[in-house]
Formats: sequence, structure tokens, C-alpha cells
Amino acid sequence: MKDIGLNVGHRRVGRLMRQNGISVVRTCKHKVTTDSDHGFNIAPNLLDSDFKADAPNQKWAGDIRYVWTREGWLYLAVSLDLHFRRVIGWAFSNRMKRDLAIRALNMAIAFRTPPEGCIHHTDRGSQYCSHDYQKILHQHGFKISMSGKGNCYDNAAVETFYKTIKAELIWRRSWETRRQVEMALFEYINGFYNPRRRHSALGWKSPVAFEWKVAQTSTWGVTKP
Repeated sequence: MKDIGLNVGHRRVGRLMRQNGISVVRTCKHKVTTDSDHGFNIAPNLLDSDFKADAPNQKWAGDIRYVWTREGWLYLAVSLDLHFRRVIGWAFSNRMKRDLAIRALNMAIAFRTPPEGCIHHTDRGSQYCSHDYQKILHQHGFKISMSGKGNCYDNAAVETFYKTIKAELIWRRSWETRRQVEMALFEYINGFYNPRRRHSALGWKSPVAFEWKVAQTSTWGVTKP
């Protein structure tokens, strides 16, 4: 609020919310959708629930979730840079196959060009353990990290992102078509979450605002939003 010239306390905000019938949107319980029953190799958990990163491209995390429409399921895969908590890659599909995860990863790589040694953390889903996905990680020098079986807390940073987007966008309306959801998700990520939504882990700055603040005191360089 101070950024736009308003000096308002928490109690006043609470009072105004009550007077205008505004309430916090609560999230639903987590539902496990990861298919870890496969024969691919499993990587150790290098992240070990440490979601803090001292610099960009030190730690990335990814995951896949789904949205129901009248046409059927739409799946969203994202990649986050944990230093900024910014969504740096995403992809949509009507099937939860490895090409969905690969497209999100390739977008993130093209956007960030990470150096060798960046930790790439996901769950044990077959999409992330597939030979094609692992080949890309090895080609770009990632250190591969995976959550424990059935443990969503090992990837809590991405889980938090998905809970936020579901509470603030997905669960607030019914969706007719997959295309409708794709457009809404694109606008949410690019128009709100990355540039405007404040994050407690970033000192209540948005991912883009925090990124530019860091860029002023570093030499690594950033890509403009």
C-alpha cells in the first residue's frame, strides 16, 4: 500500500473488509496426482526442503497440475526460479505426458540460460523421470533433485504457487473451454502473479520487483518483464 501512497494499518484493512463483505479465499485439501509407479531412475533429494536461493539460477522447481473444464481436463506445467519465486516457464496440454513438462522446461531454459550446476527439483512423476526429460537436464548441466515418494512438502514452493492460483483464479468460476483457461492462466501469470503479486518470502515484493531490486546490486543481468 505504501508503494501507491497509502498508509493503512492491518486493523483498518480488516475493518474495511468486514464492512464490505470481503473475505479470504480458503484453499482445498491437496490431492496427489503424481504417477511414481514407473521404471525410470529416481534422483536423490538435493533440495532437502531448503527453498531459499542466494542468487538466480541456483535452484529451480517444477510441477504439474490440472483444471477441469466442460471440454475435459487441462494440464499446466510450470518451472519456478526459487530465488525470485518467479514463473519462468509454463506449458498447457489436454494430456499429462512428458512433452508437457519438456515444453515448460525448454521455455525456462530459453528465458534464463542457466549455468551448469543449477539444481532442478521436481517430484518423481514419470514425466520428469522420462529419458527425454532427463536428457535435456543432463545436456544443460543441471543437478537433478526429486522429492520423496508421496511427499508434497518436499516441493512446497511450487505447491504454494498452485494453491495460490487455484484460490485466486481457478476455483472462483466454472470453465467452459480449455482455451478459456489457457488465456486466463496466461494473463494471471504475466499480468498479475509475476509483476504484481506480493510474496512473503520476498519481503512482500512481487517476483519482478524483487528481481529488479537484486539486479541493481548485482552483475548477473536480468530479462525485462
